[in-house]
Amino acid sequence: MRKRNCALILACLSVFVEASYAGNEVLGELQLEGVTKVEKTSGVWIDGQYLGYLQELKGSKKILLLPGEHEVAVRQNGYLDFRRDVMVHPGEKQVVTVKMIKDTRFVMPRVTAEIKMSVNPDRAAVFLDGQFVGHAAELGGVGKSLIVAPGHRKIAITLPGYETFNTEGDLAANQKIEIKTNLLKR
Repeated sequence: MRKRNCALILACLSVFVEASYAGNEVLGELQLEGVTKVEKTSGVWIDGQYLGYLQELKGSKKILLLPGEHEVAVRQNGYLDFRRDVMVHPGEKQVVTVKMIKDTRFVMPRVTAEIKMSVNPDRAAVFLDGQFVGHAAELGGVGKSLIVAPGHRKIAITLPGYETFNTEGDLAANQKIEIKTNLLKR
């Protein structure tokens, strides 16, 4: 009886291990590559969902997707959005080279205000008036900040698995503010 129970347990475990392994073969991997710092620090969206910035999406944070067509968007403040539709196949790795192109319509305001970020985790995406402007690590620390036109500004800081932080306020010309927050896990 004891040997039969051990054999049954081992058989169940082997089926579970095989099923787990097979589950990994169903997903396809998408690897995004960028040459310059602009590409590497750009935000990545898959099917409208923010994942993080390009440089961090490897190793344990690599992009694994169900087979089928997916929309990839890569964004950076002052650059045109990079967009691609990709077809993901089971168990295959697909490499997409990202090239960001300067947005010639982007004009730096003559009079500015400065927003410095101190966000934990600092890989969270930062949105100014609904537009992606970078991740928090790019906008905080020594010599890093977000330069904006004065006026009423809405800021959202978001990261999958965390509650979105929202704030807004009126910035005067040459004003410097710092936004500090610890995002709460869901």
